[in-house]
Formats: sequence, C-alpha cells, structure tokens
Amino acid sequence: MKPDDSATAAPPRPLPPAPTRVRAAGVAWGFAGVLAFSFTLPFTKVAVETLDPLAVGAGRAVVAAVLGAVVLAVTRSPLPARRLWPRILLVAAGVVVGFPFLTSFALQTAPASHGAVVIGLLPAATAVVAVLRGRERPSRLFWVASIAGAVAVIAFTVVESGGFGGLHVSDLLLLGAVVAAGTGYAEGALLAREIGSWQVICWALLAASPVMLVLTGVSVLQHPPTAPLQGWLAFAYLAGVSMFLGFFAWYRGLAIGPIASIGQIQLVQPVLTLVWAALLLGEPLTVTTAVGALAVVACAALAVRSRIRRS
Repeated sequence: MKPDDSATAAPPRPLPPAPTRVRAAGVAWGFAGVLAFSFTLPFTKVAVETLDPLAVGAGRAVVAAVLGAVVLAVTRSPLPARRLWPRILLVAAGVVVGFPFLTSFALQTAPASHGAVVIGLLPAATAVVAVLRGRERPSRLFWVASIAGAVAVIAFTVVESGGFGGLHVSDLLLLGAVVAAGTGYAEGALLAREIGSWQVICWALLAASPVMLVLTGVSVLQHPPTAPLQGWLAFAYLAGVSMFLGFFAWYRGLAIGPIASIGQIQLVQPVLTLVWAALLLGEPLTVTTAVGALAVVACAALAVRSRIRRS
C-alpha cells in the first residue's frame, strides 16, 4: 500500500487576484466629469481677470457648499460616521481648498493652455494615491505609460518656460494643485464606495465651508467684487459645475473603478482645455503645446488599456 503523502504535501499556492477590467459605466461617468472639469481653467482665467483670486477660490466653494446643503437637506442624508470625517476633511483639503486656490493664483500669470498640460500630471498622481490607499496593483505597462506621460508634461513645462531657470511660481502652484487634487480624487473615490458619490463632495464642501466663508469675507472687504457679466458667468460655472456637479459624475466613475484606470481618462482634459482656451480666450495653439498634449494623451491611451489588480 502506498503511503499517504497528503499530510506532507505542500499546500497549494493561492491564485493571484483576478485583473479588474475597466467597466463601460465607469468610463462614461469618468468622461462626463472630465468634460465638466475641462472648462475649469479657461473660466478661472476669465474670472481672475476682474475678480480677486481669493474670492474666486473661496467664493465658489461657499456657493457650492450652499448647493450641497440644499441637496443633503432635501434628500435627508444621514450624517457620516465619525470615523469617516478625517477622510472627508482630506478630500476637502485637496479638492475644495488646495486645487481651487492654487490654480486661481497660478492663472493670474500663466495662460490657461499652459496650466492645462501641467494639470496632465493629475492622473499619475491619482494612480499613486490609489495604489497607496486603494490597494490597486497596476501592471508594469501601466506605470511605464503613466511615468512617460508625467515626463512629457514636465518636459513641456520646462521648454515652455525657457529651461529650468525660466520656471515660475505659477508652475510650482500648478504642481501643488496636482498633488492636492490627486489626493482628493483617490480618497473621494474610496469614500464614494461607502457613502455615495455626490454625498462625498457635499459633505466635503460643508466641512470646508467655515474656512471658505471667512476667506471670502476677507476678500470681499479688501477687494469689493466688481466684474462684467462674463466674469460672473465664469464664476457661476466654477461654483455650480467645476466645484459641484462635475464631482457627481467624476466620483461615480472613480468609485466604479479601478481608480487608477479611470483616473487616466483625465489625460484627455488637457486637449479639451486647449481647445476651449483657443475658442474662448483666443490663446494660440503652439506646436510645443500641441505636441505636449498629444504625447500625454498617447500615454493615457496606453495606461487605460492596462490591467489593474486589487490586493
């Protein structure tokens, strides 16, 4: 009789987690959010030409917070659990405070088209946070494409600025905005899976509203707002769409996920923003800008087709 080797046999190795494919619904919602956000930089440029950047950055958050409070009251949404508030505050710091303020001040001196391509770093920043916080495991191809896109954006910035010595404070502000938004996007997507996509931005806006209200008051007292109709219309878009409705779609798409893959859709945003900047602001489409945008989008197309694993 043959001895039973089952007791000494090595246990079977666990199978690796199955790759997560990008779902069509996630892509659709993600693109809707990107389309809404693609007007943000041109309209910010219009708004800060006649309004104080502090008023633009904080005031739109105050208006959006009022809209969020109305939605939460009408839907009788319950207060999030206490354990979730540190994460909600992190989202607020990234997308309600950090990104609007940094871009508002940067676009006082930088063209919207320049800012558009620098913001092309956002998908890579979002992917990094998704790996750290969401336990997503992008493939090697994904990282190669994402890093190539980031390098293309940095090269564009350096060339457009006339070399490293020509970099301006606006470039640093835009890069800071990338870090802030990437963190807020990924953390908000994870929260959206627990409390809902539109609830995340509504609660984040309310969390930041006391600070934003004080800053808006300071700006109004120091620089009483006066602007032509186009300035107020641009501000209205920033408050109602860029800061509010756009996040309904964006967080919904990221929550469907994978976060790292859906985040790459935002690399289309620079191209859309360049088109809007040319049509709305008359900014020229230089060869450098066009090449930089196309290189970034090509990297995005490769990254979004890569598979993501969840650990």
